[in-house]
Amino acid sequence: MASLSGFLRAKLIFWQQTGLFHSGVRLLAADKDLLVKLRKKTGYSFINCKKALEKFSNDAKQAETWLHQQAQKEGWNKASKLQGRKTTEGLVGLLQEGNTAVMVEVNCETDFVARNVKFQLLVQQVAVGTLRYCQGREQNLSSYLKGFLSADELLQMKTDETLIKDQLAMAIGKLGENMTVKRAAWVMTPSNIFIGSYMHGTLPVDVASLSNMMFGKYGALVLYQAADSSAKSSISELGRRLGQHVVGMSPLSVGSIEDESSGEMETRMLAQPYLLEPSLTVGQYVQPRGVQVLDFVRFECGEETEPTEAR
Repeated sequence: MASLSGFLRAKLIFWQQTGLFHSGVRLLAADKDLLVKLRKKTGYSFINCKKALEKFSNDAKQAETWLHQQAQKEGWNKASKLQGRKTTEGLVGLLQEGNTAVMVEVNCETDFVARNVKFQLLVQQVAVGTLRYCQGREQNLSSYLKGFLSADELLQMKTDETLIKDQLAMAIGKLGENMTVKRAAWVMTPSNIFIGSYMHGTLPVDVASLSNMMFGKYGALVLYQAADSSAKSSISELGRRLGQHVVGMSPLSVGSIEDESSGEMETRMLAQPYLLEPSLTVGQYVQPRGVQVLDFVRFECGEETEPTEAR
């Protein structure tokens, strides 16, 4: 026993003299720190991050690359298995930056997943991709521009050097439900045309990185001009109210006040009874305020759409 104790003491002295004992302690501490940082940065599980660091001898960069590759591989496998399952739930996402606004629709199987932050981050990435697409276009506008993007076009877009179709697959892998990127609409305006927006069934956003987004089940963008634009707050509130009308009354076109006698007032916005003041038509409400409604876009999550819409 004495000889064994002497052997252990000798080993301990050797480790201390060579620095192996202390460096070993520091290495363990560094490993834990790397693990925490990698997990926080990537969002992958503790076990997978630990496995990645061990595989690449604590090289965080290689470990992160490998994690993404594995997640993408697993996501595509999961996506293939779930393909064909109905996606009738989901979210409409709205993002506005300056004179550009976009609305997107991404679908999933259940409302439970629609409320998950990972799903909402996917919706945000689709919106960001659409916004970048718009901002890459000609900026010197004399009038407004409006366009639609199909699912195929959206899936080929990139955000942070990653295709949206790969981000979709990874989200499916993480959340275990089938998901589809359905469509996007975008508008760009010169300085004299305003963009009103409204989202119904709005979900609370609890994550700081999503604070620029609005999520809901119904959304609208309204393009309009105002003779007096000095009061920005009232102009903005007017745009919100017009968006609320579009969501609630589902017009198919702007039309005109004269449409009231044409028998088509139910589908033409300006001839419809104004949602918030039914004694007036929308045209009668905006005209005294010096406002001209030019166009609008309305999204309803899960609605049937014409194939030509997303072009």
